[in-house]
Amino acid sequence: MAEPSSQLIQKWKETKLFRMSFAVTGIMSTLLIYGVLQEKIMRVPYGPQKEYFKYSLFLVFCNRITTSAVSAGALLASKKALDPVAPIYKYAAVSVSNILTTTCQYEALKYVSFPVQTLAKCAKMIPVMIWGTCIMQKKYIGRDYLFAFLVMLGCSIFILFPADGDISPYSRGRESTVWGVSLMTGYLGFDGFTSTFQDKLFKGYDMEIHNQIFYTTLCSCMISFTGLLLQGNLQMAIDFIIRHNDCFIDIAILSTVATISQFFISYTIRNFGALAFATIMTTRQLVSILLSCLWFSHPLSFEQLIGSVIVFGSLYSKTLFKPKPLSSQQTVNGGVSSSPRANA
Repeated sequence: MAEPSSQLIQKWKETKLFRMSFAVTGIMSTLLIYGVLQEKIMRVPYGPQKEYFKYSLFLVFCNRITTSAVSAGALLASKKALDPVAPIYKYAAVSVSNILTTTCQYEALKYVSFPVQTLAKCAKMIPVMIWGTCIMQKKYIGRDYLFAFLVMLGCSIFILFPADGDISPYSRGRESTVWGVSLMTGYLGFDGFTSTFQDKLFKGYDMEIHNQIFYTTLCSCMISFTGLLLQGNLQMAIDFIIRHNDCFIDIAILSTVATISQFFISYTIRNFGALAFATIMTTRQLVSILLSCLWFSHPLSFEQLIGSVIVFGSLYSKTLFKPKPLSSQQTVNGGVSSSPRANA
């Protein structure tokens, strides 16, 4: 006798193929939307007056307050205590570093294209290795340094040989390129510290993921809000989104997908491990570059294509030839930290 369709559907949902498809679809869709909106908000003018949104810290504040609210709800729903596990200043250290990371990321988009920024993110493994050696006393083998060098080489080729016509609205020639690369360097350094210090917190305390997310993002909310007040940008940012409702919608969706992506990241690591997660994230970076080039008409030079092949070839090779998966707390592959964070 044939099984009812409801039972067949339930069995299909329990298969590994379905769960992997669910994870890949969730991560790719949310983070691709996040990437497109991030570039649109910072590089595309709004309204008939062609005004550009300039308030990066406001985006950080919106992302963090959304994530903080959701993580608090997750803790309450699971009936787990909201009490901090580690000293507050340690959450604050991660928070400050994370705010600086995300602010550099948004600001860099004023001076370099999204494909340049996305490919540069692949070089995260270098600062992660440096901070890991300094903070965690980790040791890396020669193959790790080789892949890090190849990724840096590919990124350098991509940045140094841009295609003609790929000009930022903020561009001031070579000066803007140097400033954009400087911001990306700051992003990589702060992000490497953030992921390494998060790893240290997880290993030093019996800490739930949502507990760290809640207190880190709560500190980020307070710090970014204070920064907006001190800069005098809070009212200006609010006035901007009041004048441009489409910008408000973009920011709301950006914050929502950034938060939703954390669920899929946690789900993927819990069910398939850090190695599968790193592979998905590497693929996502490649697709993000291709989508940005199509959506925003970024031309790519021949040298940039070669640089891309070097970078992604190195990342996939590192994933395939890794002898065993890294811990569930962090993976250095592609510089992707498996501890969920909002700056995807």
